[in-house]
Amino acid sequence: MLVLGIETSCDETGVAVYDTDRGLLAHTVHSQVDL
Repeated sequence: MLVLGIETSCDETGVAVYDTDRGLLAHTVHSQVDL
């Protein structure tokens, strides 16, 4: 089974794709804050 996880706040958004057989496939975080 594929699972799409989405987390948001006022200045960041994070997403991840997880497969129950293969584990974490992809993840990223986007932010409005300059690092």
